[in-house]
Amino acid sequence: MRQPAIEAAEIGAAEAGDMALVSRALARDPGAFRAIIKTHNQRLYRIARGVVRNDAEAEDIVQEAYMRAFASLSSFRGEASLATWLSRIVINEALGRLRKRRRTVAMPGNPEAQIIRFPLNQKDLNPSGDPERTMAQRQILGLVERATDSLPDVYRTVFVARVIEGLNIEETADLLGVKPETVKTRLHRARALVRKALDDEIGPVLLDAFPFAGRRCERLTQAVMKRLGFEP
Repeated sequence: MRQPAIEAAEIGAAEAGDMALVSRALARDPGAFRAIIKTHNQRLYRIARGVVRNDAEAEDIVQEAYMRAFASLSSFRGEASLATWLSRIVINEALGRLRKRRRTVAMPGNPEAQIIRFPLNQKDLNPSGDPERTMAQRQILGLVERATDSLPDVYRTVFVARVIEGLNIEETADLLGVKPETVKTRLHRARALVRKALDDEIGPVLLDAFPFAGRRCERLTQAVMKRLGFEP
């Protein structure tokens, strides 16, 4: 079991690192912006994807969230970690898109948005190029993806944050603005629903179920850097 003193020291170091990175970004250091984006891309994408269930829209949400965050970076005081602060912005942006989508879908003549399955290419899924492994991974990912996408919104956001992203109860509660007891209740229900859909196949595949491949990460990073005026 980790000693509290060690954990406190690590948290303090992380907070200091966040503030140092933010200070550099406020001074318009391109390296600081790129470091922030690359460090948090995976978490933010998976959270956004978990809310809207659409790959392309999730990328767009993360881009917009970065732009909002960087525009108000001076307001970051380090009360929460930079990861949590950014995640809240992504959650708000994603939920706003979800509400807007529901209003739009209710209008006649508007087709439902196409869900683009992920990963988008074989190299991202299986760098070794083994076709049998690729097929097996696609089948497993498809099962997990469909089961997660089928969850009601209120359970899916908790499930993605807690199980797929690996946040603890307190971090998830802080991120979603609910009580820890609420997180536990919703998570219990979400797990029961996913278990019903997947049976015994839920286990260890979850950590790899929402990958954020290198090419997608780099593409999103370049897009945000360009919007910030750092890329040609």
